[in-house]
Amino acid sequence: MTPIFFRTPAALLFSTALLASSALAQTRPTTPQSPYGGVTVEDIVARVNDQIITQSDYDRAMKEMDDEAKQRGATMQQISETHKDLLRDLIDRQLWLSKGKELSITGETELIKRLDEIRKQYNMETLEDLEKAAKQQGVSFEDFKANIRNQIITQEVMREQVGRRVQFTPGEAQRYFDQHKQEYAKPESVELSEILVSTGADPDDAAKIAAGKAKADDLEAKLHAGGDFSQLAKSFSDGTTAADGGAFGTFHQGELAKVFEDATFGLKAGEYTNPIRTKQGYIIFKVDQHIPGGVPAYKDVEQEVEQNYYESRMEPAMRAYLTQMREEAYIYTKDGFVDSGKSTKQITPIYSVYTPPVPKKKKKVERTRFRETTRTFRQKSPQAAAPAPAEAASPAPKSAAKGGAAKKNASLKTEKPGKKEKIRFGQAPTKTLPAAASSTTEDAGAVAAAPAAAPEPANPLEASSKATEKTRFSSRAKTERKAKVKGPSLDSDAPPPPDAAEIADRQQQAAALGLNGDTSVKKKTRTTSGEKTRLTDKNKKAAAPDANAAPAAAAPPAPPAPASQPSAPQP
Repeated sequence: MTPIFFRTPAALLFSTALLASSALAQTRPTTPQSPYGGVTVEDIVARVNDQIITQSDYDRAMKEMDDEAKQRGATMQQISETHKDLLRDLIDRQLWLSKGKELSITGETELIKRLDEIRKQYNMETLEDLEKAAKQQGVSFEDFKANIRNQIITQEVMREQVGRRVQFTPGEAQRYFDQHKQEYAKPESVELSEILVSTGADPDDAAKIAAGKAKADDLEAKLHAGGDFSQLAKSFSDGTTAADGGAFGTFHQGELAKVFEDATFGLKAGEYTNPIRTKQGYIIFKVDQHIPGGVPAYKDVEQEVEQNYYESRMEPAMRAYLTQMREEAYIYTKDGFVDSGKSTKQITPIYSVYTPPVPKKKKKVERTRFRETTRTFRQKSPQAAAPAPAEAASPAPKSAAKGGAAKKNASLKTEKPGKKEKIRFGQAPTKTLPAAASSTTEDAGAVAAAPAAAPEPANPLEASSKATEKTRFSSRAKTERKAKVKGPSLDSDAPPPPDAAEIADRQQQAAALGLNGDTSVKKKTRTTSGEKTRLTDKNKKAAAPDANAAPAAAAPPAPPAPASQPSAPQP
């Protein structure tokens, strides 16, 4: 069971007084100048995530706390004790605000309602009038609204994150009341209403006093006759409470004048006094409610007990939740200021002088095609070349020697990477490979001269010194034909010419096989002679012979035709 309304503990929130002028920060000793030059405008006391707490904020909060404590009548020792938790409360407020920003709680709607309530309380027509009143008293209206907004956000976050988790039953509230009964013990009190009959400003005016006395007695008679006290007060009372039906307020024993206390505390609820003579006139009191002293019944203070028990449960729950937020936040506190709510698991940033990293040394890479020009193509180790006889026989002059040494030193230097050479099809490279004739080896004298080695084989990749002549294809064909006419080919890879046996074998293999593969029986060829006629013409002549014709003489047989070479079988 949760209470109907939520009241924030005063230890966790700072009350905002209406249009109270905020004092400036107290004058502090001059701080040392920054090593970077300039003057420090504002010191930072603490950092909470992306927010800061300045020295001015700290001094202003301390002054407000001291003024509030003095109004309550606190001693200097009590005020000094509250200073210990000042920085803790400021950091807690920033943590609540950071959580509200994370939960997207702005509090703008509630802020407008609060400002409108303040406007009505001070009988102002518009919010612009409230802003003008704040400027007249030297208070920033924006700061005033910011303080109210921060309180609204803090209360909303408390309710959402902590208040909803605190639950209790009526039995727990009853047990809490039984344990704290003496805290609810109250002195005897009465709730009164009044009817005032004025006798004028002059207390010695007998005529007015007599008229007032007569009016008061008449009202008393009406009350005895059953008249309504609140209606008579509205109609005949001369006091300021007439519009409210004469409601005068609740008073504990010892708070009223003795004459009034003796007349009212002996009455029960609903009873009224006789007219009492005062300086203003005659007054009649009615006891609306008489509250006896001592410990009240639980049902009379049930709502108050539930509220107090709820706050007693909220206090440790909020402190535990704040500790959790502290452990998840980024908090820095300046040296000399103590945060009494600091957690042991809280992250504390450590600031140090920035030291740039040492740059790594890059390895020097020589991007050349050949390390040494003294090495020839595909030469694994340099070979010492024998000195030229001309150089050994005749020493060169100093100038020539210097020039030769410079040339030798230049030849030992590595080549720089140059532009990539474009090689045409059929053309040997000219810049990629060094010339074999120009490669020399310098003898520094560290190794004994070796005997002259055999000459190296020619490099097949090197370009020939003798240029080949280009010829046309037609000229090339004529030359080949002339060579064929002059004599046999001198090609060593060509096969030898066939002999007589080889030729005979080839002829026999090319001959026909004959009938059924028998080469001994040769196929007879049929030959004809004479005029060729069609078969149909021959049949017609045989069917119709001539009767007058004499019989033809037998023709002599034709001589046999000479045997001809059989033809090759057709495929």
